[in-house]
Amino acid sequence: MKVLVINAGSSSLKYQLIDMKNETVLAKGLCDRIGIDNSFIKQSKGSADAVVINKELKNHKDAIEAVISALTDDKIGVIRNMSEIIAVGHRIVHGGEKFNSSVIIDEKVMEAVRECIDIAPLHNPPNIIGIEACQQIMPNIPMIGVFDTTFHSTMPDYAYLYALPYELYEKYGIRKYGFHGTSHKFVAERTAEILDKPLSDLKIITCHLGNGSSICAVNKGKSVDTSMGFTPLQGLAMGTRSGTIDPEVVTFLMEKENLDVKGISNLLNKKSGVLGISGVSSDFRDLHTAAGEGNQRAQLAIDIFCYGVKKFIGEYIVVMNGVDAIVFTAGVGENNSVVRKQILDNMDFLGIKIDNEKNKIKGQEINISTADATVATLIVPTNEELAIARETLRLLK
Repeated sequence: MKVLVINAGSSSLKYQLIDMKNETVLAKGLCDRIGIDNSFIKQSKGSADAVVINKELKNHKDAIEAVISALTDDKIGVIRNMSEIIAVGHRIVHGGEKFNSSVIIDEKVMEAVRECIDIAPLHNPPNIIGIEACQQIMPNIPMIGVFDTTFHSTMPDYAYLYALPYELYEKYGIRKYGFHGTSHKFVAERTAEILDKPLSDLKIITCHLGNGSSICAVNKGKSVDTSMGFTPLQGLAMGTRSGTIDPEVVTFLMEKENLDVKGISNLLNKKSGVLGISGVSSDFRDLHTAAGEGNQRAQLAIDIFCYGVKKFIGEYIVVMNGVDAIVFTAGVGENNSVVRKQILDNMDFLGIKIDNEKNKIKGQEINISTADATVATLIVPTNEELAIARETLRLLK
């Protein structure tokens, strides 16, 4: 009952081997700097410290071979051979409108994922490379695709369509898709378990806050709206992404700064967000340090981010006609008490009140609401790898 979960990026590959009998992580690791000098694989098993092995990884096939070698190694490995693995679950960022659930990967699925490269040029190609590498090395093991976008396939058309000529939606599939779906689904389901209430009875706002951030309105277990859109650029100001801006700013900057399509995309995706505002960093820890030393632009970046999250929370309370729980997850959401407090300040009129002492806790499951709050506020660490493994097992059954 062991499932290998693969999350392939352009120059890295994260993995976990999970025993689904008790959902125990047997080993987890990272292949980094794939195709770059000084590449390595890092693996830890159980609670042991990670072991780093410097190894040339020319491509993703080399990385998968390194993963297999590490998992079956006499000293740092956790299995005898690959026959102990029943399936491989792959994170795939974009499924477009072609998939509204996870799927067993075959050539038709691969072709459909390739067709989505136009709308996910940064994410789908490395996902495809990771899958193809696994298929070469492990041809007899089932491969499962779990998409970031499928959880949001329940959004109504008036929430996901843009006010562009309808023919452009029909021709190019231009619409809001949403991302971080695996995370939003996982923490919403876990919230229902913590509150000991049926998910079908709850209105939940999930806040996945990290270098990439998105907010989701989950009504009765279904995504009814989310902040990211056609790409992960829409929505909040993030680590290096601008978030939502006036579309005319794009053409204005292209003309004034003499930028081509690649140049403006690079500006909006990699040089903007809290990094662009602060001029300091995309890391909130650095921003807090700088703000504490009197850097006003660093504080402004934090203020812009928190204000954006606050607005989405208010918007989604209206969309769902109320809210039962607000949940914080991912790197910033789970660990940054200052950001959580600033987001929820002055929302007590809605019944949203947090205990300042409980709010200081980092990275742990906890209800941080006060006793008299009518809306639960929780920290729920996300576990996208476990969610992918669960989906993989479900499909196999």
